[in-house]
Amino acid sequence: MPDADNSRLVSIADFPNRIDAEIAHSALEASGIESFVSGDDAGGVQPGLWMKGVRLFVREDDADRALDVLKESS
Repeated sequence: MPDADNSRLVSIADFPNRIDAEIAHSALEASGIESFVSGDDAGGVQPGLWMKGVRLFVREDDADRALDVLKESS
């Protein structure tokens, strides 16, 4: 099993806002999958002003399972 600190992060989904990304993040965390939300929205303070979307990242090894979780939760 690869060292978790050396695992590559991959983007598995893009969301129009941080709220939707955080809901997906919570679903993954509840399934035991660590995830990371990254958005260019000033932490939600200026949504839409210059935002290009919010991305959800997981470890590359967890990507397939994470996509299955997101399909089930939608």
